[in-house]
Amino acid sequence: MRLYIEALIRTDPEILWERTQEPAQHQRWDLRFTEITPLPGPPEGPQRFRYATRVLPFLTVSGTGTSAGERLRADGERVSALRFASAQRLSPLAEGSGYWRYVPTAEGVRFLTGYDYRPRWGRCGAVADRLVFRPLMGWATAWSFDRLRLWCEREVGPARSLAYALAEVAARALLVAAALPFGPAAVLPAALAALLLPPSPRTPAARRCLRRPPGRPAAAPSLLTRLERP
Repeated sequence: MRLYIEALIRTDPEILWERTQEPAQHQRWDLRFTEITPLPGPPEGPQRFRYATRVLPFLTVSGTGTSAGERLRADGERVSALRFASAQRLSPLAEGSGYWRYVPTAEGVRFLTGYDYRPRWGRCGAVADRLVFRPLMGWATAWSFDRLRLWCEREVGPARSLAYALAEVAARALLVAAALPFGPAAVLPAALAALLLPPSPRTPAARRCLRRPPGRPAAAPSLLTRLERP
């Protein structure tokens, strides 16, 4: 799994499970998805779903996926796994798979993910993925995990935390704009301050999440290997 994101979330494991496993809750905090819709199927076993992501105001890409979860394990952890694919040629992701782990600790729940995917568009797509899309996916996942953390720990709803984030971006941009009339000597410190000042405690920030495993990377859960492609 080439992308790894981890957040420590101090909350009831049941709350975290519900807000990550229920499609209506999941789509509220995860920046990578605009809509997640369950598809008809048996109530037991893997669940099928359709996802949609608005890439641009006039462009939405969609696909289907299969997910399954285990919430009662002997080691006390919970895991879920998914496989997804998109037949749309405009989608930069052809197919992929990943997992979530919920690891209970004395400080809270280590909520972590590992996932990978196959990009589309051949060699050009592979280059674009390495330079642009994969870093963006990693950032969006980490930002979303911190957004989820704020929702679970502080009850800052996803819509409200997005509003805080947009307001903070606007404030940092205004700081730089206010320095423009004073020339480069003022613009550079203002730009550095806009980039380096820590985010508000109520604003999601990707920098708060781990982007590499703290120790030896764990293998993907066996649940993922048993999950069929959508």
